[in-house]
Formats: sequence, structure tokens, C-alpha cells
Amino acid sequence: SKQPETLAQLWAPNARERERERGIERESAAMASTEGGSHQAGMDRRLSSAGDDVLNQRPSMKLNKSLSTTGMTGTKTKKKASGGGCCGFCKPKPPIEEVDAVCIGGGIMSATVGLMLKQLEPNWKVVMYERLGALAEESSNGWNNAGTGHSALCEPNYTPASGDTVDTSKAITVNENWQLSRQYWAYLANKGLLPEPSSFINNTPHCTFAYGEDQVDWLRKRYAALHKHPLFEGMEYSEDKATLQKWAPLMMEGRDPSDKVALSRCDVGTDCDFGALTRDLGKAFMNSGGNLLLFHTVTGLKREADQRWLLTIKKNDLGAKSCQVRSRFVFVGAGGWALLLLQKSKIPEIKGFMGFPISGEFLVCQNPEVVDKHPNKVYGKAAIGAPPMSVPHL
Repeated sequence: SKQPETLAQLWAPNARERERERGIERESAAMASTEGGSHQAGMDRRLSSAGDDVLNQRPSMKLNKSLSTTGMTGTKTKKKASGGGCCGFCKPKPPIEEVDAVCIGGGIMSATVGLMLKQLEPNWKVVMYERLGALAEESSNGWNNAGTGHSALCEPNYTPASGDTVDTSKAITVNENWQLSRQYWAYLANKGLLPEPSSFINNTPHCTFAYGEDQVDWLRKRYAALHKHPLFEGMEYSEDKATLQKWAPLMMEGRDPSDKVALSRCDVGTDCDFGALTRDLGKAFMNSGGNLLLFHTVTGLKREADQRWLLTIKKNDLGAKSCQVRSRFVFVGAGGWALLLLQKSKIPEIKGFMGFPISGEFLVCQNPEVVDKHPNKVYGKAAIGAPPMSVPHL
């Protein structure tokens, strides 16, 4: 090949190359006028960009209908078929779900029934609906009930006066049922479905307090009628001030010595945290294959021609979606909400039922020195004419 005469001749650009270089220079100059160069004025321009800067500009979806739904291209996105309904909002209802049993409410009753059903019929599809975000948030919550293990050891309303004695029939029935509950929980604990029982039930001596001659006479008769029964074996009774001081020091402290008072006491009483128990039963229910759905409110309950039940459920979240479930059996353990649901069910048993609000105050002492002076659960007798639920507890 022909060798260049000099090095300068080798690197000298031709006319076309020189023209391309001049075009690049012109384009750079134009860019520098808007973007700014590396000199001080250009840097100030870049650091003070305004809304017209290309990085700050966004195409308007409303003003430019030809844009894609992502806004990244100028090509309009093709709409997919909505599957029916106007503008995609009125979509078809989801299919009705078929189940074997529904438990309404997330309290102690539904948790118990739901778990029993799964134990007796493991293949059944059992669903539990709770409108709040957790189990045992209302009546079953430990702060919303007295926590008494109701075995009639101390509750006055189970043993009303009857002539020269007291009627003990209800007390015996209640005690028997409580023992059955304890046996069932012991069985579940042995099966590993419940944790250590002390996490929800503990021994607490139960006492009945009487004030005044008429109440003391009633309590004396109550003790005489119950203490020989096997379920009430070990019950004690005393009117002796020293004994009462030992049993209930906080209640006797500062009391007028002339007051006519008496106590009966049973060492085998128990107190139960029904909230903790409900949550543990709920876990066992789910571990056994049950389905727990929180934030779900049952708004409709209707019996169909084939005697199955059609339920309407609303999900309490931002979606606010509703669905329907068909079930062979329904258990309503929904507290105060149960009355409305049973009325909607139109079962004949609901006729004549009504509800009225019951208010209660639970005052909590957090002073250990005071708490230590009261080692027992004590029930008093309700005032004449007061509802049975009004018996005072300490």
C-alpha cells in the first residue's frame, strides 16, 4: 500500500469527517444552552432545574387518551373484557360456598362447639366467622366477665330460699356441668390440643358472704343443704369473727364488730380466664382443620326449602365484599348479635325472646399489698328486687 509521507498527513481528517465534527460542535452548543455545560453558569443551570426540565415532565393520562395505561409509551393499551357488568363494577356474584357447619361468633361458645364438631366429624368443612380482628374480644374477654368457674360453690342465685330450706337443684346441675367442662379441657390437654391448664384455669377458694340476720339465716340453711353432697364436700361455714378475719381479711378490716355477718367457703373453687381459653380452643380448632375467618360479619340467615341454611357474609375491610355460604348446620354464638340473627332465621323458638342491656363495672386494684389481703373469690347476695346478674363480687 501507499505509505503516507508524514505523520500529520496520516491523521489529517478528510472533508466529510471535518463536517461531522462541526455538526457535533453545533449540537453540543445547543445542548449547553439548555442543560448547561461544565462551566460555572452551566452548573448553576443544572442545579436549578424548573418544571420544564425533561425529568420533571409527566404526560397527562386525562389529557392524552392515546397513552398506554402505564404512561410509558404513546401506544394506547387495549382493554380486556370485564367479564360482565357495567364498566366492570357490577361483576357477577361469586359462587355460593358449600360447607357442613358454620359457627357465628368468636367467643367461648363457638370455639367449643367448633372444636367438638371437628373432633366428632374430622371430614366436615366447619367455618367460624368473627366480625372483629381476634377471638374473645367481647363477652369472653378476661376483662369483660368475672372469670368465675361457675360450680355453684358461692353463687347465691343458684340456691333460692324455699320455705325452711333452700332449693339446691340448680346448684347441683351447674356443678355437674362445670365438672364436665373441666374433664373435657383435661382431655384436650392430654391430647396436646390445649396448653398447660394453669395458663387459663387456677384454684381459687370460693366464698359466699351474708350480711344481716335474714341473709345469715339463709346462708346457714344453704350450707346445711349442700355440704353433705359429694360435689360440695369440704364446704365450711362460720360466723366467728376470727375465722372470718382469716378467710377474708380485707372485707373484715375496719368492720363494726356488731355487724351480723357470715361466710361459707370451698377450697376447691376455680377461676378461669375465658379469653385465654377461647384463644387456645381457636388454635386447636384450626389445627384440627377448622377455618377461622376474622373481620367477617354474618348479616343474613335464611332457611331454604331443603332445610339447609343460606348465610350472607360481609367482609369488614376496605374491599367490603359480600359472599354467600350454604350450610347444613348453623351455631349462633354471637352474644348480643345472636338475637337479630335468630330473628332473621325465623325459627319458632325465637318468638317471645327479647334483650335488654346489662351494664357492669369491673374495678381493678393494682396494689399488691391490698390484693394480698383478699385470697378468695367472694359473692354477695343481690338486693331485694335487683336482677340476678347484679350480685356483687370481690
